[in-house]
Amino acid sequence: MNLLSLHQRLYERTDGRIGHKMIGVPSLLLRTTGRRTGQARTSALVYGRDGRDYLLVASNGGSDRPPGWLFNIEASPAVEIQVGRTRSRATARVVRPGDPDYCGLWKLVNDGNHGRYDRYQVRTQRPIPLVLLTPTA
Repeated sequence: MNLLSLHQRLYERTDGRIGHKMIGVPSLLLRTTGRRTGQARTSALVYGRDGRDYLLVASNGGSDRPPGWLFNIEASPAVEIQVGRTRSRATARVVRPGDPDYCGLWKLVNDGNHGRYDRYQVRTQRPIPLVLLTPTA
């Protein structure tokens, strides 16, 4: 089991008591619905904040393939997030390069993750999209 899998397993099994800041940056659990299977899918992801919104980077570690959760939210933007022990529903919106908000949001989340996303972008020719999660009432 790799470190990221262990992190997610601890986050889930402790219902958020362990995991939120375990890897040195804040992380959340994103729960999506599989676009092909209809099954619940969970991913532990580093996030940034923009006001009340949560900001994710669909980097997949700089891979040429986007992460599976991105396809899931494109198919169904209604998601659940868990930050620490707090769960809430949210609506996801993909923000791509060329969107007027992209550069400012990229800087915000990249600075919060010690510049890792710039390094990931260099590894791939794929433009890395961002995902804005807006909690719903």
